[in-house]
Amino acid sequence: MNSPAPIPYAAIVLAGGRGSRLGGVDKAAVVLDDTPLLDHVLAALPDAEPVVVVAPEHATTRPVRFTLEEPPYGGPVAGIMAGLDALDESGASDLVLVVAVDMPWITRDTVARLLDAARGHDGAFLRARDGYRQLCGVVRTERLRAVRPADPDGHSVRRLLAPLDLAEVHPTAREADDVDTWADLAGG
Repeated sequence: MNSPAPIPYAAIVLAGGRGSRLGGVDKAAVVLDDTPLLDHVLAALPDAEPVVVVAPEHATTRPVRFTLEEPPYGGPVAGIMAGLDALDESGASDLVLVVAVDMPWITRDTVARLLDAARGHDGAFLRARDGYRQLCGVVRTERLRAVRPADPDGHSVRRLLAPLDLAEVHPTAREADDVDTWADLAGG
C-alpha cells in the first residue's frame, strides 16, 4: 500500500531572539545531545521547501535561507513577517510552518499532525499542556499575509493570529516544551 504524498509546505524558523533568560546566548547554537537546537528543529522539517531561518547565519545540516527581521529584535511577529517576505521571494508554498528554534523536541510526526489538523482551517498550532499556544504551527500563507500588521515591531503573536480559524494539536512527549532557561534544557 502506498502512503499518501506529503503535503507541500514551506517553513520559517525563528532563531533571532536575545536568549535573555539563557544569559544572552544564541539559542540556535545551544547544544542538546551533541546537536545545536537549530539542527534539531531542521531535522523535523525534511519535507519543507524552502526553509527560511530568521537569524544571523549559522552552519546547518541542510541548506536554508537566512534573513533578518527589521528592526533587529523586533519580536516574533517581525521575524515571521521577515520570513514570509523571504519566502515570497522564493515562491512560497500554500502552507507555511512557523516554529521557534527553542522547540527542539518537535518531530516529523509533530509536523504531520499539524498539517493534517490544518485541513479545513486557516492553520493549526501546537498547544502546551497548560493550554498555551506554542510558537509551532502551520498557517495558510495567504491568510498570514492577510493579517500582516502595518508595523510588526513588538506586535504580539496572539493578536496576529486572533482573526484566524486555527485548529489545536495536543502534544505528545516533550514536543511542546521549549527552552527558555537552562533548567528547561535539562528537562526541569
